[in-house]
Amino acid sequence: MSDLLLFHCSHGADEPERATVPFIAAHVAAVSGQAARVVCTIDAVWLGTAGGADGIAVPSQPVLAELISDFVGAGGEIWLCSACVNKRGITEDDCIPGATIVGAATLVAEIAAGARSITLA
Repeated sequence: MSDLLLFHCSHGADEPERATVPFIAAHVAAVSGQAARVVCTIDAVWLGTAGGADGIAVPSQPVLAELISDFVGAGGEIWLCSACVNKRGITEDDCIPGATIVGAATLVAEIAAGARSITLA
C-alpha cells in the first residue's frame, strides 16, 4: 500500500475557492510529513505555471500563490495533466519549481499501487 495522497484540482482563476481548497488540504498533508501531490487538470494546469496563481485569493483563505509556494516548500509536488497542458500550449519550460507534467499512465500506476485519491469539490 502506498502512502501517497493525491489531491485533485480542476479549477483555477475561474473558481478561486475550488482552486484553493485542494491546496489547503494537500499543504496540511505535506507539513504533516505525508507524501502529497496535487493533480491539476483542465484549467487548474495554469496553477503550475509561472504567474498562473497570481491574483487568486478568497476571503478567509490563504493567497493561492503563497499557498502553492509553501506546499512545494514542505515537500509537496504538483502534477499537471499532459493532455490538458498540451491543449493549452504549456510546456515544461513554463512550469514552476515543484510542478511536473505527467500522463494518465503515471496517475493510474500510482493509484494501482495504492495511492489514495482525494477530491474536494
